[in-house]
Amino acid sequence: MNLNDKQKAVIENIGINYETAGLQPAAARVLGLLYVADKPELTFDEITDCLQISKSATSNALNLLLQTGQIEYITFSGDRKRYFKLKISNWREGFAKKIEVMTSFNKLLRQVLEVRTTETPEYNASLEELINFLDFVNQELPGLLQKWEKTKI
Repeated sequence: MNLNDKQKAVIENIGINYETAGLQPAAARVLGLLYVADKPELTFDEITDCLQISKSATSNALNLLLQTGQIEYITFSGDRKRYFKLKISNWREGFAKKIEVMTSFNKLLRQVLEVRTTETPEYNASLEELINFLDFVNQELPGLLQKWEKTKI
C-alpha cells in the first residue's frame, strides 16, 4: 500500500495529537494510518511496511490499542491473517466511558478536598472550582449527546 504525501502528513498530525494525549508514538501512528488508509482493515505486515516501523513496535502498538478498545481485528474464512480496524462504530460507548471516568475522578477530587488542610485557602478554592466545573460538564454532556442525536432525525 502506497501513501501519498498528504496522507502521510495527516497520519503524522493524528499521531502527534494522540501523543500529546499520552499515547505511545507507534500506537498513535497506527491509529493515524487506520483512519487514513484506503482500506478499512489492514494486516500486521501492511501496518509495519506502511509506517516503516519494526515488527516489535507494531506488535506492541497493536496490543496496546486492542487492550484499550480503540481497535479490533477480524479474520476471513480461509485466511489466517488478522485484519485490524478502528472501533469507530462504538464511539458513543467510548464517550459514555469518558463521562464515567470524569465522574469518578470528580468523586476523588471531593475526597481530596475533604482531607486537605484549611491553611491553603487559595489552592482549596481552585480545587473546588475544578470540582464545580466537572459537575457542570458531567451534567451537560449527556444532554449534548441527546441534542445531537435529535439533529440527525
